[in-house]
Amino acid sequence: MVTLLDYGAGNVRSVVNAIKNLGYAVRLVERPEDILAAEKLIFPGVGAFGSMMRVLHQKGFVQPLRRYLEQDRPFLGICLGLQALFQASEEAPEEEGLGFLKGMARRFRVDLAVPHIGWNGIKPRKPSALFQGLTGEEKLYFVHSYHVDPEDAGVVLTTTDYGVEFVSAVQKGRVAAVQFHPEKSGPTGLKILQNFLEGSQALSVLPPRAPARTHLTKRIIACLDVRTNDQGDLVVTKGDQYDVREKGQVRNLGKPVDLARRYYEQGADEITFLNITGFRDFPLMDVPMLEVLRRTSENVFVPLTIGGGIRDYVDKDGTAYSALDVAAAYFRSGADKVSIGSDAVLIVEEVLRTGKATGRSAIETISRIYGSQAVVISIDPRRVYVPSPTAVPHRVIETALPGPQGERYCWYQCTVKGGREGRPLDAITLAQVCEQLGAGEILLNCIDRDGTNSGFDVELIQAVKEAVTIPIIASSGAGCAEHFLEVFTRTKAESALAAGIFHRNEVPIGAVKAYLQGKVPIRPVP
Repeated sequence: MVTLLDYGAGNVRSVVNAIKNLGYAVRLVERPEDILAAEKLIFPGVGAFGSMMRVLHQKGFVQPLRRYLEQDRPFLGICLGLQALFQASEEAPEEEGLGFLKGMARRFRVDLAVPHIGWNGIKPRKPSALFQGLTGEEKLYFVHSYHVDPEDAGVVLTTTDYGVEFVSAVQKGRVAAVQFHPEKSGPTGLKILQNFLEGSQALSVLPPRAPARTHLTKRIIACLDVRTNDQGDLVVTKGDQYDVREKGQVRNLGKPVDLARRYYEQGADEITFLNITGFRDFPLMDVPMLEVLRRTSENVFVPLTIGGGIRDYVDKDGTAYSALDVAAAYFRSGADKVSIGSDAVLIVEEVLRTGKATGRSAIETISRIYGSQAVVISIDPRRVYVPSPTAVPHRVIETALPGPQGERYCWYQCTVKGGREGRPLDAITLAQVCEQLGAGEILLNCIDRDGTNSGFDVELIQAVKEAVTIPIIASSGAGCAEHFLEVFTRTKAESALAAGIFHRNEVPIGAVKAYLQGKVPIRPVP
């Protein structure tokens, strides 16, 4: 029996599913005494350090946790479950950590995007049973803005490079904790979880190889636009410049759960679901996308993002839900991140109009509880040509692709309502303000390129990338493997997303990765 400490924040469903996938039963901590009764305890901390510690105190979990750790019993901390072992974090200086290890968590101070999101390697520093069956060359999934800084170098189990060399795992006796997410790291992560669950100090080993330096890989993301068709079934579809109908019918490219599993097996680094049907009449717990997430997370062990409908709403029975309520339901059903689209435009317009943030917007409330890494902003702009940089009160760029009248300048107009309505706001400003509000990643679409197979709009991507310090997902226009290489070499985008070419099997994910191998850092197909 494995005991899981779920304190009520973030996606723990995937950890439960991973443990069950390995053949173990799971019991959730409900009372403080459940912690001390555990045979093996896993603590998958998710979200923000301050919020986590406050909830642990409120539930009476802190003292039992400290006693369990001091007794040197089998423990695996994940992400914030690692940072919680230390005395404090720069993220919330006013909150004490568990203090099992001396030191604190510090924010990345690097000339790279923060949060550190994606697949990176580890450099083992001492033998451990967790390394059984590993070669030392594996990639694991990270998503964090803070890293631990132990006072005792003897507890360091692994390090990883991201601008600096940081501690990515620790171990002291039978207490181990990792910064990466094994439940989101595919077969490698499942192997590490299995090693912990089987546990034997006598089997401590070092992997046969270890990189001199680790590298964050470029992520290849499969996107599934999900909506109901005319028969009322949930299907994956794909639009051409956001039009999803063909001969009057919604394009049906497959079932969402089946396609997500296929892309996971093909080597997708992440899966994104974009819910393009409102479902506004449903009680929250009956929203169909929740079931899609639940079923997908049972067999897909890479990060899942869900977009669409992350806003305040009232269902047909008059029950009101906040954006935070909606996000929480998605996280509990298996999502790791939520994507906010049209509502982000309206939020930013209000901030610019009033000159201040309210602290109550969806971006702010979700990032405050679940961490900035859990909030993705999906931007849907279209290119608007202008004769000069001063022609409009927006962020204008010089373009190598002249307009219909030979214009050498353009700006990118944000849209809402699935691209049907343009707003007096440019994509660069939107991205910057969203970062200030707490967003951790930008999904950058382009209406002009959507469904064209003509390649990503590298001018748009680089312009936004230069304006923010958070990671960028390039989207819209991929038609061949060469387009992925182009966006990764001509811009500093951390990842690239595609839909139609994967759904129609025109360019499989494996073929994209095979083409990129040796040209840019990439996670090999498992």
